[in-house]
Amino acid sequence: MDISKNFDFKQAELKWYSHWLEKKYFESQPDEREAFTVVIPPPNVTGILHMGHCLNNTIQDILVRRARMMGKNACWVPGTDHASIATEAKVVHMLRERGISKSSLSREEFLRYAWEWKEKYGGIILQQLKKLGCSLDWQRVNFTMDADYYQSVIHVFNDLYEKGYIYRGKRMINWDPRAKTALSDEEVIFKEVNGKLYFLNYSLENASGGATHITIATVRPETILGDSAIAVNPNDPRFQHLIGQFAIVPLIGRKIPIISDDYVAMDFGTGALKITPAHDMNDYQIGIKYGLDVVDVLNDDGTMSEAAQLLVGKDRFEARKEIVALLKEAGHVEKIEEYTHQVGFSERTDVVVEPRLSLQWWVDMKKISGPALSAVMDGEINFHPAKFKNLYRHWMENIKDWCISRQLWWGHRIPAWYDSNGQFVVAMDEQEAIQKFRKQFGVADPVLKQDEDCLDTWFSSWLWPFEVFKGISNPNNAEVNYYYPTHALVTAPEIIFFWVARMIMAGYEYTGKRPFRDVYFTGIVRDNQGRKMSKQLGNSPDLLEMIDEIGADAVRFGILIASPAGNDLLWDKASNEQGRNFINKIWNALKLVHMWKEKCKENLSPDEVTLDSDWAHEWMNARLSASRNEINQLMEQYKLSEALKTLYSLIWDDFCSWYLEWVKPGFEKPMDKRHLDKVVEVFEQLMELLHPFMPFVTEEIYHQLKQQSIDLCVRQLKRDATDQEANLLLLAQGEKLKSAITAIRDARVKSKLKNKDEVVIRCATHHQNDWEAVRSVLSKQVNARSFSFDAEQTSGTIQLLVGADKFFLETGHQLDVEGQRNELQQELTYFEGFLASVEKKLSNERFVQNAKPEVVDLERKKKSDAIDKIKLLKESLQALG
Repeated sequence: MDISKNFDFKQAELKWYSHWLEKKYFESQPDEREAFTVVIPPPNVTGILHMGHCLNNTIQDILVRRARMMGKNACWVPGTDHASIATEAKVVHMLRERGISKSSLSREEFLRYAWEWKEKYGGIILQQLKKLGCSLDWQRVNFTMDADYYQSVIHVFNDLYEKGYIYRGKRMINWDPRAKTALSDEEVIFKEVNGKLYFLNYSLENASGGATHITIATVRPETILGDSAIAVNPNDPRFQHLIGQFAIVPLIGRKIPIISDDYVAMDFGTGALKITPAHDMNDYQIGIKYGLDVVDVLNDDGTMSEAAQLLVGKDRFEARKEIVALLKEAGHVEKIEEYTHQVGFSERTDVVVEPRLSLQWWVDMKKISGPALSAVMDGEINFHPAKFKNLYRHWMENIKDWCISRQLWWGHRIPAWYDSNGQFVVAMDEQEAIQKFRKQFGVADPVLKQDEDCLDTWFSSWLWPFEVFKGISNPNNAEVNYYYPTHALVTAPEIIFFWVARMIMAGYEYTGKRPFRDVYFTGIVRDNQGRKMSKQLGNSPDLLEMIDEIGADAVRFGILIASPAGNDLLWDKASNEQGRNFINKIWNALKLVHMWKEKCKENLSPDEVTLDSDWAHEWMNARLSASRNEINQLMEQYKLSEALKTLYSLIWDDFCSWYLEWVKPGFEKPMDKRHLDKVVEVFEQLMELLHPFMPFVTEEIYHQLKQQSIDLCVRQLKRDATDQEANLLLLAQGEKLKSAITAIRDARVKSKLKNKDEVVIRCATHHQNDWEAVRSVLSKQVNARSFSFDAEQTSGTIQLLVGADKFFLETGHQLDVEGQRNELQQELTYFEGFLASVEKKLSNERFVQNAKPEVVDLERKKKSDAIDKIKLLKESLQALG
């Protein structure tokens, strides 16, 4: 079988993904095996693959592929979220391009266009995940507005309403003027904004004590048109004489009371606060307390309303500029200062949100959140990393009611029906609504109209872990009983409240079980300047373009290698290069093994033998065993990045740089087939461990090594059964060997020996058995004619210290004795200084008493080793004379 010069990732990705699909390796059905279930965080139907998706889905794929190779029935469920706000915006844009306005359409007409858009574009991101190598069960694609799923959402609304967990009420909400819909608190992103603080004078109705006006400070001068009062702190001596009097709103002449309340901060602005109940959450509460008028000066699109009296129809930000000019002209502006403050933006449309009094539907979260808090704090659900437990607890202990109604058409329509008087019932459908209305209100033939709003997108996705298995639409079916609870959720910490907490609540409410066992929180992918990647900044690379340029494996490697759980990833294109270099390294190792394969023989003649023991194979298998155990532990702790680093070092350093060098045959000599088979077996095991991380190159190499009866994708991971005590001895011998090879090669270079120049090695040691085991490997690696154990030093030799052992190299060349002496003296000076620093640390009683025992033991070992090293160096210096 010919091996190409470089790994052809494009050909391999196409070949192997098609093959895996054809073999149905990713498909799952309940059977006698242990299930391992992961449900994809459903991307928006509007989405395309970006770096965040790449990180999230690479991690999921690693977990799923590894579970499959552990013999578990791995089921990874794909699907998409209908994304009410984002999708409706896309559809409105599409209609605008066709010359159609949403307002000219009925709801049914608009939804036909929306489904048209969804069918055309909604599955793009799922197809893109195939390019990344994701092993999803494509027979199980779910959508949050599939017919069964839709009915389940409606059922949950009805159920929670009947339980008293859902209610309808007029409250202050966050309003998105672009999407023209309410938002929950979690959908508001606060950003630091550089603005201005306007100090405005309000005339007093009855001037007294020489005062003619009261000055307030505001960042939103356009909202003075909705002012209902001015509040001061009752303990503020500056305003005691004004409490109970009236001020006049500039420009419109409205008379408003001056009230006192402890809420007012005396050290902010002027100490006098304008109260605008319709446009500030806290002002609204004060308005209720004092019975103030609510004057809404903004329309739902963010323009000034009729109630504003001035600048009607102007955009709020344009109105701000114009009203400042009017206030200046009328002499009401005391001063204007630069001011930096936090402003809420819509998480979806990125426009400044408006606090607004509105009649909406709510979930009483305190009634449903209890089990979800206990599950995480008691360890029934594990967070990785655990630091997010405190954030979760704080939010859950201070949970607010959830506004679930959205003023949109695309989504699950709220199942409430109203008569012309505003009386309503909640039902599964119109027929049931009519029956309920008759019974509740005694109306024989009611004429009802369904609520125009739809539900918050998260109200459907909180059912995702069990409803993808029809847990509500077909409860207690075989699949939900087998696959649920799921095992791992991989998600971003910024949706811990949007989604994670709510899924846990829904899981306990409707199944009595946790929805997942482990939650892995990824970090945010940032550029190398620490900025979050975005289209606006132009710092977000085209992921599909990168895959086409460098291959899916290199991209997967690049994004994971520097991404420990929960920590933001500073991504740089150099990470991809590291992945590509790693692939090239492994591919070159394959080409070397293939070359040996072409020349291998059985029963070599004595002069063809260059490897006379199995020590190198035994050492590599010991490294494999130790690394396998370490990787297993790291994976159990969800430390995937660290596991990949361990594998990277094992393959690059131990396998390629040491092991293959130790076992390679001499120049122009054949490889013994028995040794080749052992090399191939090791190579296979390495590809097995690496496969979940880099599936394409590993499957290709695995099949290039030899004719295989089973694909790597479904090959079972080898379970370690080696003698760990024997492994420790082999590993210790290996470290000694590497140190000796490095030291002797350095000495050869310093002595200007050519590669062909042979040396004679003598070793003075108390560990003869260790060096006997590696004698042949060491001799071959440093071109030694002979290796003996002799403590006597002779003239004309190079002295080396490897650990506690002395090596003498006879070269047959004139040696630089003075140079050797200087090197030994420099080394002695270093170790004497090192010993002094260690002794100083150990003489510190606070360190010895407070440090962990293992840390103190390590320092004591350093001291002992340094003393031994100093003794040997002094002996070597003395021997040089």
